[in-house]
Amino acid sequence: MNPFHPVPPAPFDPPALAARFEAAAPAAGFRVERFGDLAGTPLLALTKRPPGPRPRPRIYLSAGIHGDEPAPPLALLALLEAGVFDDRAGWFLCPLLNPAGFLRATRENADGLDLNRDYQDLRSAEIRAHAGWLARQPNFDLTVCVHEDWEATGFYLYELNPTHRSTLADAMIAAAAQVCPIETATVIDGRPIDAPGIIRPVSDPLLRENWPEAIYLGAHHTTLSYTIESPTSLPLDQRIATLRAAIEAAITQLTRG
Repeated sequence: MNPFHPVPPAPFDPPALAARFEAAAPAAGFRVERFGDLAGTPLLALTKRPPGPRPRPRIYLSAGIHGDEPAPPLALLALLEAGVFDDRAGWFLCPLLNPAGFLRATRENADGLDLNRDYQDLRSAEIRAHAGWLARQPNFDLTVCVHEDWEATGFYLYELNPTHRSTLADAMIAAAAQVCPIETATVIDGRPIDAPGIIRPVSDPLLRENWPEAIYLGAHHTTLSYTIESPTSLPLDQRIATLRAAIEAAITQLTRG
């Protein structure tokens, strides 16, 4: 893998970025669905079902829920264009969930809402549309929510694994460490780590007042969920490469054999 994928032109231009996803998807065998439209930019879902009778794991990835985090959607675009989303799995991608936030380079949407805290109340048009799309999909074997953290000094991840399935966290940390430092803090976002760069929080949704996407996915759509975070302080190309490495490691580990 080339760790420094060229950054597309105008990376903060949501309509141009959405258009690039729509252009790349058919060549990679994906179906494109527009399940909403915000700020003149479609809310996109890209889906791909592998051919043949053999069952394959279903993998969901999302990005772009915070408009001040450009590396996640660019990482998914790089993976899509590189052909990583192949016939090893069925794929479900929502790559740009907050286009209005990207227009403003703000974490929140145009109404000042943090969309990643809206999966219980469903106040925003974006998350209502996204939850409606998710309700029409099968359950997933793995979900990965792709993020950045402006406070972090290294890569880290959250794992929600209530049924104690085989963890993918170690493989993701090892892959990310080839490109980026791993976060050294022993408490991240007020939560103690379980291992360097790995947080395994209590995942009972009833304990959370405002649900992030990962909690919602864990409550309704999967038994294995990761939120991965690259440090915003690093160059954009390096952040993209870090997220790519972690995602590719998770895919390889899950589809092995």
